[in-house]
Amino acid sequence: MVKDPELIKKRREQMVKGAVRLFIEKGFHRTTTREIAKESGFSIGTLYEYIRSKEDVLYLVCDAIYEEVRDRLAYQLNTNTEGIERLKKAIAAYFQVIHDMQDEVLVMYQEAKSLPKEALAYVLQKEVEMTEMIENVLRDCMKENVIHIQENQINLVAHNILVQGHMWTFRRWSIQKHYSLEEYTNLQIEQLLQGVSRPN
Repeated sequence: MVKDPELIKKRREQMVKGAVRLFIEKGFHRTTTREIAKESGFSIGTLYEYIRSKEDVLYLVCDAIYEEVRDRLAYQLNTNTEGIERLKKAIAAYFQVIHDMQDEVLVMYQEAKSLPKEALAYVLQKEVEMTEMIENVLRDCMKENVIHIQENQINLVAHNILVQGHMWTFRRWSIQKHYSLEEYTNLQIEQLLQGVSRPN
């Protein structure tokens, strides 16, 4: 119902942050829209100016993650870097987004099953689009002859990169005690490159 784009953006960010805190603490099903409104800093009436249901808030959480990943990856892919350096920067940018939004990522994977069928299909399509972005970087590296992957392996390598990013969140209770984000990123990139380096 609200027309002001800047206000919509601000309110959505507030809702996402507030909802994520509650979903982590209480779970999606035990959290009420009234609690989300309070945690977000406005009334229940204001909340319903922006959403129709609690599921809409979860949809916004998922959407916020994908928008951020897409924007940061797109920025990296539009730079003048080439070859392995471009791949490294794309992976580092992706890992950084996952780090910055790790609570949102955790909630998305725990609670996405609660989304209505159409919204879940949208979220899964966003996963496909993210995978394709990574695949495109890998294909560029193949064209430049700096990595060696079979065509039928590209999709799997792209998925592996995405899952390595997720692992930083899912296993944070252990991994983040042993490595900084930079160390983790460099080690994962090093292992990836060992598997895709061109044979001598």
